[in-house]
Amino acid sequence: MAEKEHMNLAMIGHIDHGKSTLLGRLLMDTGVIDTHTIDEYRKKAEAMGKGSFEFAWAMDTLKDERERGITIDVAHQRFDTDKYYYTIVDCPGHRDFVKNMITGTSQADAAVLVVDAKDGIMAQTKEHVFLSRTLGVTQLIIAINKMDRVNYEQKSYEELKKALLELLGVVGYKKDVLVFVPVSAFEGENIIKPSEKMKWFDGPTFLKALDLMKVPEKPVELPLRIPVQDVYTITGAGTVPVGRVETGKLKKGDKVIFNPPAVVGEVKSIEMHHEEIPEAIPGDNIGWNVRGVGRMDIRRGDVCGHVNNPPTVADEFTAQLVVLQHPTAITIGYTPVFHCHTAQIACTIMEITKKLDPKTGATKEENPDFIKTGDAAIVKVKPTRPLVIERVKEIPHLGRFAIRDMGQTVAAGMVIDIKERESKAK
Repeated sequence: MAEKEHMNLAMIGHIDHGKSTLLGRLLMDTGVIDTHTIDEYRKKAEAMGKGSFEFAWAMDTLKDERERGITIDVAHQRFDTDKYYYTIVDCPGHRDFVKNMITGTSQADAAVLVVDAKDGIMAQTKEHVFLSRTLGVTQLIIAINKMDRVNYEQKSYEELKKALLELLGVVGYKKDVLVFVPVSAFEGENIIKPSEKMKWFDGPTFLKALDLMKVPEKPVELPLRIPVQDVYTITGAGTVPVGRVETGKLKKGDKVIFNPPAVVGEVKSIEMHHEEIPEAIPGDNIGWNVRGVGRMDIRRGDVCGHVNNPPTVADEFTAQLVVLQHPTAITIGYTPVFHCHTAQIACTIMEITKKLDPKTGATKEENPDFIKTGDAAIVKVKPTRPLVIERVKEIPHLGRFAIRDMGQTVAAGMVIDIKERESKAK
């Protein structure tokens, strides 16, 4: 049988709206996790006085997360529908973990936005919607969860759907890439079979909605770019970086360069899901062993490309950004942390060239003194140390970033142009 097409799916939404529970329920009802495991979790959860967390625990394997009842890291889990096989990236909804969310969502081909039917749109719902848009997630399933809290009423569902359509429209999502489904993850309603309690709903179950997503065109024609997530030393194999192929193709025997450090090597082997593969294409989460590259030569945030078309290292760059939330104002000299693919680097805003109307993109003011929450702007930026970043028009996957400061995401944006660093190769 031919291998199904692969998709990466992010789970996003406000804390406690039921992302992990929805996922746990889905994995159990489709037999990915057996009922015994869930029963074990249930007993432990009840013993700790957290009775409703058993499904969530299916994903939250870290002990610290169990005790706090929140998702800290991004968990990866393989899951099959009739049409696709998905790698699920469970993105944390908790505010402290928005930066994981940034690197998590930038890996997603589609996202599930989970919204509590009773609580409705919360601060983080907005932040996650905006980020997923700015970070290039083009299609969404909106799971209106905890329908049991509103007695499975159609009216509550329709009202929330209308408010969500408005919010999604403002950030630029078109109706035809959105699929809405009412569910109760905890009670298992409308997850894999239509719900008797919501006969008024004639749309898909949550499982069927996953098959309505479309596989994005794989950017194999673009130059190779693989941001490094981690670097391991594996006995017998040597240095093995791990990451997701964003663009291009990687084959055994390829000569590659890691930038910014400009370290060159040859690909000895490529592994995915613990099996060796001859070549990797966009969307593949891989480990690749490189001859000539030492464990200390490269680190998270570096990007791998082919020697003849190396990743762009920026000395400075021009970007368009939108300020999501800032307690005062952003002025020249401001140096927050920029998160781009897997890199996190402090960058200084050297110049605010234009203030734009966030809805139309028209110029409102030239060289303003400051920008504040809700403003869009064109800025010039200088990283405090070398950073690989690409023009969004050339390699969109590496042309977007989020800006974090004071424990929150203050802005998000994309790269228009780059002043490149003088190249060096070791």
